Amino acid sequence: MTSLPLVFDAPKRALPPRHLADLDAAERRAAVAELGEKPFRAEQLSRHYFGGHSAEQMTDLTPAVRERLGVLLPELLTPVRAIDCDNGDTMKTLWRGHDGTLVESVLMRYADRTTVCVSSQAGCGMACPFCATGQAGLTRNLSTGEIVEQVVAATRTEAARAGRVSNVVFMGMGEPLANYNRVVAAVRRMVEPAPHGLGMSQRNIVVSTVGLVPAIRKLTQEGLQVTLALSLHAPDDELRNTLVPVNTRWPVSEVLSAAFDYTRTTGRRLSIEYALIKDVNDQPFRADLLAKRLKGKLVHVNLIPLNPTPGSEWDASPKPVEKEFVRRLRAAGIATTVRDTRGQEIAGACGQLAALN
Repeated sequence: MTSLPLVFDAPKRALPPRHLADLDAAERRAAVAELGEKPFRAEQLSRHYFGGHSAEQMTDLTPAVRERLGVLLPELLTPVRAIDCDNGDTMKTLWRGHDGTLVESVLMRYADRTTVCVSSQAGCGMACPFCATGQAGLTRNLSTGEIVEQVVAATRTEAARAGRVSNVVFMGMGEPLANYNRVVAAVRRMVEPAPHGLGMSQRNIVVSTVGLVPAIRKLTQEGLQVTLALSLHAPDDELRNTLVPVNTRWPVSEVLSAAFDYTRTTGRRLSIEYALIKDVNDQPFRADLLAKRLKGKLVHVNLIPLNPTPGSEWDASPKPVEKEFVRRLRAAGIATTVRDTRGQEIAGACGQLAALN
């Protein structure tokens, strides 16, 4: 087998200081006790943090207690800039970590929900050639706290508008399942009820992957009800080996088998992500092959018009080609939609995040 330009283990770089969100409820009580405070202070501090409160809003804690416990709330991510589009309904934020690492998150407001797209790694080691993040390479994994902080920051933003974050998608920078333990811990913080977490619905969280089969099978046993999104992009190994290099390790049939097992175990519909690329993966025969592979499964195909990235020679499929691809899938009984290209003008759409300073 040829060597792969893939990085599953991030470079050994220091993670940020310990944060409340890195700890489960029992660990928080122990940490608070170590600081000389009663264990119940952990719940008070958690309620404030996950509620998006500033230090000044923690009025049930005296200034002295706030100062002592402040070590559990270090600043993990500093905003560098925020830009928006879609009349302010899409906002991309560039964050700087403690070590200068840059990552991005995207907040998207819709009529019926508010979604935050979070990063799980700085950069990505999967090397997909049509993705700006993949071309940048992997810098390091994000900590659980850094992942959660992206959602908490969005919570603060929405609270100022009398709104709330309802959905989270792990579709920002990085391959979530390559940072497995921290991503799963972050999901648990998001779904744990107050005061221990954000109290979000598991069904409103999507974890995306290019197809790390062992990690998919491990996620199947976690007892979670999050949606799994598989970035497939081609139904045949010959093309997917190029578009998604990890396919040379776990081919299409093996990836789909693991994903279908997740669906059978959890009862959650599988989302197939498929970026339509002009004259590359948009041929009618590939639509038919995709439909054949998915026939009879609890699945939904999310077609994504390719978003432009710097230096790429590829482009989105023409609308008539896109419509024919959709028609063939639907004619075969496969639920199919085309994702909107929201955030494209601020390089905040799918595959465009590059965290440029």
